[in-house]
Amino acid sequence: MSIRILSATDVDDIVDSFTLSELQIIMARVFALISTPSSKIDAPARTSIRTTNHTALFMPARIAPSSSAGGTSIKIVCVPRAPDMQGLPATTLVLDESSGAVKAIVNARKLTALRNAAGSLLSTILVAQRMPRHLVVFGAGQQIEAHLDLFIRRFPSLRKCTIVNRTINARAQNLLQRVKERFPGVSVDLIASQGGYRDPSPPCIDIRNVISSAQLIICATSATTPLFPSSWVRSGTHVVLIGSYTPKMKEVDKELIARAIPEPQEPPAHAIESKNWRPILLVDSRKACASEAGELIDAGIKFDDVVEIGELDMFNEGPPELQDDHVALADVHGPITIFKSVGIGLQDVAIACAIVDKAEKMGGLNLGAGTVISNYDE
Repeated sequence: MSIRILSATDVDDIVDSFTLSELQIIMARVFALISTPSSKIDAPARTSIRTTNHTALFMPARIAPSSSAGGTSIKIVCVPRAPDMQGLPATTLVLDESSGAVKAIVNARKLTALRNAAGSLLSTILVAQRMPRHLVVFGAGQQIEAHLDLFIRRFPSLRKCTIVNRTINARAQNLLQRVKERFPGVSVDLIASQGGYRDPSPPCIDIRNVISSAQLIICATSATTPLFPSSWVRSGTHVVLIGSYTPKMKEVDKELIARAIPEPQEPPAHAIESKNWRPILLVDSRKACASEAGELIDAGIKFDDVVEIGELDMFNEGPPELQDDHVALADVHGPITIFKSVGIGLQDVAIACAIVDKAEKMGGLNLGAGTVISNYDE
């Protein structure tokens, strides 16, 4: 019996071999399974164990191997109990479907960010403008870096990206430098938001200006109060929210959420046609968002008005290209589109199994990528 161990470096190399289309297809199939529950999926509630310094989270899930994204895995994450303690990288164990043995141990430090970014990109392709020019992101962690990487690669029309972080700290500056080096053709700026959007100082004015010119906004923060008011967001903007995961967390205000809810007389948003752009509030899972998405809970929405991304036709041609005159820059009360994701364990299964599958096909001497321990059970 052998076990494959994939380090952080191994995973980085494997991730670089994925095309954007491959990542989107993986997430599209997972979301479709979430929206059509069957015996093909199993995602038990996570289990937690408290240790002296950490809370260990165990998250098992399975997608039947008859699916191309199939497999069984368990992700383990240890969250520090003290705010000044450093967190540990997530680790995913992937099982062999035939023997039941562990066939791979995967460093999953960056995989959560990757699968979230792939899901966000899919939502953008489905319901947002085809040729966005300005992307604004809130946060400077791994989630934002993964989103910037996928979005800039996917949309060559992007000419400007603005990173908004609470402070201009070393992490934000390092992210700025990496993005500039990787995408020299894109203008990338960094702005501090310390003090909040109600602060009338110049940084606040800068944030208002960049938001009002953005076609895409991505938020990946732990905010408990809105990062910006709805009145700053132009009509037609696509907003991605992935930061909040408890009822008390929220990155945007209820007014912005309301702008993504179709009017009662409008037909159901489940069947978006490429010729008919309109407001839509997409989520990864109604059930999960109803208990975890603070913005949606605070807005008091009816979850019948919410569309699961897996309910859409994810292999159509997408929405039309929106020209500059599609919406007036001054129109800040019209419809927008939103994708709210709290993260689903089945996404972890799909991305981890895809990584292991790629690893088995890479490298020389038929050993594949990573380190293989061939005599693990001897």
